[in-house]
Amino acid sequence: MGVAIRTAGDGDRELVVRLLDEAFQDDPVSGWVFPGEEYRRTTHHRLMAAFTDVVLAEGRVDLTEDGSACALWMSVPAGEPEHGEEQPDDDGFARMRRAVDPDNERVELIGRLTADIHPSGRAHEYLWMIGVAPGRQGEGLGTALIGSVLDRCDREGLAAYLEASSERSALLYRRLGFEASGEPLALPDGPYMWPMWREPRTTG
Repeated sequence: MGVAIRTAGDGDRELVVRLLDEAFQDDPVSGWVFPGEEYRRTTHHRLMAAFTDVVLAEGRVDLTEDGSACALWMSVPAGEPEHGEEQPDDDGFARMRRAVDPDNERVELIGRLTADIHPSGRAHEYLWMIGVAPGRQGEGLGTALIGSVLDRCDREGLAAYLEASSERSALLYRRLGFEASGEPLALPDGPYMWPMWREPRTTG
């Protein structure tokens, strides 16, 4: 059974934000950034909205036709500064924190830490986030979303990169050809994230 996928537009913003918010409520990294269920329930969506706005403006959001899953991708040219990395007088990480949750330093820190470990020097597709509605997880929707981009990467000879936010998701990504890229990132007093890199597969 094929999964119909389309590119999301500005009119899909609220759907994408809601989808990411619901999908990541129980994610270990989201739990670290927003500790406490009530705090996370009332604040987490603001960070998902900020991420969505960046990717709608600068990257691409793939969305299943039924709105049950989405993937946020950024195309990173060789030597490009990492996501959110700007000049010191225009700091994207600090601005995001002020917009999302000014008193929460972890909103800013998560961006800085992931940018620090992001590979540079080679063009690649960066899977920033992928979210599947809680009631639809385990149906292969995430694999279909990622696979459509990885097929293009293979045709064009492009690498791909992501940070897995749980060991379970890291196992899924390994099955899709991703491998560990350096040591896991240990968030201060928090969980690990697993940077993963995928070389393009040659066909024929």
